Amino acid sequence: MNKVKLPPEEIFYDMADFFKVFGDASRIKILYSLYIREMNVGELVSLLDMNQSAVSHQLRILRQSDLVKFRKDGKAVIYSLDDSHVFSVLEQGLKHIAHKNGL
Repeated sequence: MNKVKLPPEEIFYDMADFFKVFGDASRIKILYSLYIREMNVGELVSLLDMNQSAVSHQLRILRQSDLVKFRKDGKAVIYSLDDSHVFSVLEQGLKHIAHKNGL
């Protein structure tokens, strides 16, 4: 029997932390919104019917996890997905759930 070569242990811990961020529906809604287009906090607040402090808190977690990035446009702060990998994770999750639910 061939021995399976696993990545280093810390990779599994980092992956678990990465996927924990996806364990909150508010963060998923923010990520999905930013999957559609980049937005500022006010747009996210209106779209998601959340209060500003809740959106800001979730964006801080998403930034710290390198899932979301921001840029300044004058006084406005515009948020977007950090890279195509975040897009891929969302897309695969959506496909999985849609398939599971027969959509």
